[in-house]
Amino acid sequence: MAEPNESESRKLLRRLKETLAEDSAGQARLDHIVEIIAHSMRSDVCSIYLFRDAETLELCATEGLKPESVHQTRMRLGEGLVGRVARDGRVVNEADAPSAKGFRYMPETGEEVFSSFCGVPIQRLGDRLGVLVVQSRDGRAFSEDEVYALEVVAMVLAEMTELGAFVGEGEALRARHTTPMMFRGGVGQEGVAEGHVWLHEPRVVVTNPVADDPELETKRLREAVDTLRVSVDDMLQTVSREPGDTDQREVLEAYRMFANSRSWMKRMEEDIGAGLSAEASVEKEQSAARRRMGKSNDAYLRERLQDLDDLSNRLLRILTGQGKDTGAAMPEKAILVARNIGPAELLDYGRTKLRGIVLEQGSVGSHAAIVARAWAIPLIVHASGVVTEALNGDPIMIDGDQGIVHLRPDDIVVSAFRDKMAMQAKAQQRYAGLRDLPAETKDGVRIAIHMNAGLIAELPSLASSGAEGVGLFRTELQFLARSTVPKRAELAGIYSRVLDAADGKRVIFRTLDIGSDKVLPYMKREDEPNPALGWRAIRVGLDKPGVMRMQLQALIRAANGRPLTVMFPFIAQFDEFRAARQHVLDEIEREEKLGHVLPSKVEIGAMLETPSIAFAPRQFFEMADFISIGGNDLKQFFFAADRENERVRRRYDTLNVSYLKFIEQITKRCDETLTPVSFCGEDAGRPVEAVCFAAMGLRSLSMRPASVGPVKHLLRRVDLGEARRVIETAGESGAQSVRADVMEWLRGHLE
Repeated sequence: MAEPNESESRKLLRRLKETLAEDSAGQARLDHIVEIIAHSMRSDVCSIYLFRDAETLELCATEGLKPESVHQTRMRLGEGLVGRVARDGRVVNEADAPSAKGFRYMPETGEEVFSSFCGVPIQRLGDRLGVLVVQSRDGRAFSEDEVYALEVVAMVLAEMTELGAFVGEGEALRARHTTPMMFRGGVGQEGVAEGHVWLHEPRVVVTNPVADDPELETKRLREAVDTLRVSVDDMLQTVSREPGDTDQREVLEAYRMFANSRSWMKRMEEDIGAGLSAEASVEKEQSAARRRMGKSNDAYLRERLQDLDDLSNRLLRILTGQGKDTGAAMPEKAILVARNIGPAELLDYGRTKLRGIVLEQGSVGSHAAIVARAWAIPLIVHASGVVTEALNGDPIMIDGDQGIVHLRPDDIVVSAFRDKMAMQAKAQQRYAGLRDLPAETKDGVRIAIHMNAGLIAELPSLASSGAEGVGLFRTELQFLARSTVPKRAELAGIYSRVLDAADGKRVIFRTLDIGSDKVLPYMKREDEPNPALGWRAIRVGLDKPGVMRMQLQALIRAANGRPLTVMFPFIAQFDEFRAARQHVLDEIEREEKLGHVLPSKVEIGAMLETPSIAFAPRQFFEMADFISIGGNDLKQFFFAADRENERVRRRYDTLNVSYLKFIEQITKRCDETLTPVSFCGEDAGRPVEAVCFAAMGLRSLSMRPASVGPVKHLLRRVDLGEARRVIETAGESGAQSVRADVMEWLRGHLE
């Protein structure tokens, strides 16, 4: 950009900086700012719209429109040209605004005399804050230089909005990071917790968006980029010394490419020339990249955006001295808040330090969910916007049963929440009294209840929960939490300690279940259109027999004369199970030839997670020593509803008549061949569902430890014969789900 325009930009930003430094209320500041911008841009109108809530924009200040329209004019996201700018995060520049698509006339503002319109989003790293608008009577499109100047100003306004510079009497001008907020997300792990926020990656706060000395800021930027380049080179050298880490090396190569990008550096230096500080120039280009690449359907471009995001954040931490290594102490009763987190990073925190986890991304089947279930702490996923609003140390309450996060809750919410926690604690005390009693129904049916696990740290729950054994031990966590493939001896040691901790009770080891949303850090991610139906679990194991053999050898050696129970995941056809089973037999034969101690007994089973295997030949059920119904996957495939998709997964009830009949059909096929069958999954741990599964013929259930007490408590109070009659009657009536009838029966039966 030409030097005169750069000078004008710096002049405008200097005046804004002076205004922001004034000791005045937020509204007075905004009024002064729109006056300055209108004068500097030689436009007839300048207006600032800020978000009143997530869907509503409010006119908060104007120079040129009717003053009485301030705090009265509002529009929905996407409504009119202003709403379009806010929704799309893109500039709208129209010479003849009334003729533009989507234009909405606001009669209370008196804007009918203005033809030209230029709207620029006020946003910070994807966080939508508002819209800056200039308008003129004459029909003209604003020049590229003028639009650039407005984008620079909008960047400064975004930073100052974040810092609460515009708090005032208007309802839209609320103080950020001070008011109570509620977020709705998805349930990753049930439970409730109260504590204080601990941000996995604290937001970098830019307190100096405007700078007076461009030479000094350019020097600061160049020094920081040099430091960044050295750190990336150091990481690359470290990874290069470790064979097999090709994926990590590729990521770091992409980092180095960005860090050495001349165009990236040139754009940031131009922003500094326009009047921004080094920090603000980094954020401006980061936001611009998000706009350019964020909506792309190209998976490669989206991955590169993540690389640039991470690199920009590293650069900001170098410039500001903020970030992970600030020396701040994690608060007691910490609740981790993050955009997303991998299993290794999460395990580094340790179970004793965290009361709960809140993620903006994540999924119900993610690594974080697996660890949260292992630790029996609540997890909420898809809590959009929580990272932006939360600050370290903020009081927070999370309800994993409902998927609700209360940030900085008011006294009424705190009181109600603590009442709920007290009731749950009281219920757990009641369940503790059932620990050594069998889950036997009133009509004398005995249901075996087992627990799911994935970490050795969970095994003490086996005795305290009252579970009869481990119905599912997930072995993938030992692979997911490392940057390289674990060694056979290391795995054998872990599995041996699991059997030691079980103290003679049966442990079912599920072999490596990776793929879909569980990708190993050292495994090349397959770009599949539908990973849940792709190359995963047993398909990976059979295609990569070396890994399967190594794991089976570790399990056999860990047994060391004790019984061994192995289960293969995601079996879709008989041949897959037959081949997997043969791998076990081959390894036992090989271990015997090597003179190693063999297990005293070996059981080989399969997880029934696909509808196809329920219709397998009779020989499959005869060959399998046991069957475990994997309810989480089976349900999504039965209803063709992705369990990660909130829009569809909630449409289908576990107590759907068709689904229960399918469960009954599976149990009958197993009964014909005397093959033990159990139900393993989140639904098994829900008491009402557990009763219905038992009524359908299941005599074994496996669930998280915290669910054992509630399930056992309800099973001991019901008659399964009566429950079955209620289910059959509901089905005969044409009901889609039996839930309402079963709940009504339980209410009358248990009162």
